[in-house]
Amino acid sequence: MAASTMKHLVQVGEAREAAAEDGGAPSAGPAYRCAYGGGAASPPAVPGLECCWDIFRMTVERCPDNKMLGRREFVDGKAGKYTWITYKEAYDTVIKVGASIRSLGVGKGGRCGIYGANCPEWVISMQACNAHGIYCVPLYDTLGAGAVEFILCHAEVEIAFIEEKKIGEVLKTFPNATKYLKTIVSFGKVNPEQKEKVEQNGVSIYSWEEFLQLGGEEKYELPTKQKDDICTIMYTSGTTGDPKGVLISNRSIITIISAVDGFLANSKEQLREDDVYISYLPLAHIFDRVLEEVFIHHGASIGFWRGDVKLLVEDIGELKPTIFCAVPRVLDRIYGGLQDKVSTGGFLKKTLFNVAYKYKQGNMVKGSKHEEAAAMFDKLVFTKVKRGLGGRVRLILSGAAPLSNHVEEYLRVVTCSLVLQGYGLTETCAGSFVSLPNNMSMLGTVGPPVPYVEVHLESVPEMGYDALSKESPRGEICIRGDTLFSGYHKREDLTKEVLVDGWFHTGDIGEWQSDGSMKIIDRKKNIFKLSQGEYVAVENLENIFGQAPGVDSIWVYGNSFESCLVAVVNPNKQALERWAESNGVTGDFATMCEDPKAKEFILGELTKTGKEKKLKGFELIRAVHLEPVPFDMDRDLITPTYKKKRPQLLKYYQNVIDSMYKNMK
Repeated sequence: MAASTMKHLVQVGEAREAAAEDGGAPSAGPAYRCAYGGGAASPPAVPGLECCWDIFRMTVERCPDNKMLGRREFVDGKAGKYTWITYKEAYDTVIKVGASIRSLGVGKGGRCGIYGANCPEWVISMQACNAHGIYCVPLYDTLGAGAVEFILCHAEVEIAFIEEKKIGEVLKTFPNATKYLKTIVSFGKVNPEQKEKVEQNGVSIYSWEEFLQLGGEEKYELPTKQKDDICTIMYTSGTTGDPKGVLISNRSIITIISAVDGFLANSKEQLREDDVYISYLPLAHIFDRVLEEVFIHHGASIGFWRGDVKLLVEDIGELKPTIFCAVPRVLDRIYGGLQDKVSTGGFLKKTLFNVAYKYKQGNMVKGSKHEEAAAMFDKLVFTKVKRGLGGRVRLILSGAAPLSNHVEEYLRVVTCSLVLQGYGLTETCAGSFVSLPNNMSMLGTVGPPVPYVEVHLESVPEMGYDALSKESPRGEICIRGDTLFSGYHKREDLTKEVLVDGWFHTGDIGEWQSDGSMKIIDRKKNIFKLSQGEYVAVENLENIFGQAPGVDSIWVYGNSFESCLVAVVNPNKQALERWAESNGVTGDFATMCEDPKAKEFILGELTKTGKEKKLKGFELIRAVHLEPVPFDMDRDLITPTYKKKRPQLLKYYQNVIDSMYKNMK
């Protein structure tokens, strides 16, 4: 595939042949950057913008009275309207928090933990760290005590800001964590029992209001901060082993903000001061952290959810955001809910919806912008969908995991918004690729690289992926540039494994498309051999089987002692209930999942989908277990970004797997 045909890319490096010696470097394709901005390696310098603190400080100077952080106020126990603090009010509180931290002797290069659901105090604590050059160390809201203790000790956290209801979780890390941890600050209040227990361990604890007063009137000079200084240690919830501490510099975050800005400007979708963002994805994860920094950079508003997924739609209805960012799991739920409403809406409504969908989708495929593809049907039919997301959303961004083709297409048509899919890792400071707006040919891809990110594919011969192929170059996605992390904290060995000659090896297998977009097709490590010697790329199969009707989520398993594949499936509740009604099967959802006929039904759907997608015989599923409870973090089966933890899934379902294989013999 010639570089000249990849219109959104600029070639900036040559391909290389495989090293002659055994075990040498595999071949790699040419290196590309985004064509926007002439394929530049770095953004233009902005005077005064040297670190994350400057992003916030410059916005406060530019628009101090803009609404910055909002939360719902409670009146008589009921959630009411959003109440806001301005950029200047937030700044004044940040200065107080910073002074209190410094009064305890924690300064530049110190470590500050933040643990809890997204809220204004989370952002204020983070900005206080940015102001004083303190490493911000987020603790995942969804991590268990084992990981919390590991991070507190591994990062040598001296002070931690903690959501009121999480204080008990941190107490479980005592006494080990107290080797470094000397101060706890609650986002809210502190009860007497907690105070006593914390102080018995030689640690001080303050309520939020108490801590604000601790620095008194003392004015602390802010230290000089450099672009290459570390601003955060972000621990990734690896699918195996202990979390890894990803060291992220000011330069990485400033570069990715410029890249997002450049991408949006090029797409005529610039962020504005009146944009509103709903903050519910964990701030402890790079995806949301970068997005909120982008909003702060523009002086836009960030409204926080109440922390309960069941109430998220209600919070969205009250806030009326203009930008909605989500992980595929959330978008899958929205898709499922919409599908259900249509299928139960009566013949006329269903027919009108299907006609409208087909007409609009057809025009979008021919190149019409979403807002011009079917204006009449938007008013008649699709505006109701838009109202479900508050009525003002103009941009939906999906990240952190792959979004199914059928869900992406459906949402592009029915939401009256741009729907974009991005790809990136903590190590690449989130978004390295984003699909282009109003471009249906990029469906199922993550688009071209964002500005200032350099990409090449490296061949993976053992999996049959050739980065030098003229037809469809495929290989491991490798990334280079200023957005990259600075290494893994205290793990130089792991850093050397993934960072080779400045290229970060993502472990994901990609395929260049003719328009310069990237399609994620596999995962380098998720490959195993069946007993007959056939290799199985399990991630690819899960993406295919995940499209089967009636399947919400699927984990496919096989090993080199067995000749076939089995799976644990989270069936779609509504679909299974409809099937049960038509087939005279009674009982609650859990009982249905035990029914052999229900298993047969789901297995049939999987086989049908597999055959439609032309899978080989050994790639089809031969037995299923239906699990009524979705794979979740409580049982440690998925990461906070919904990636499957395969070793943990095997451990949890070992008896089920053994039983499926036994029953087939």
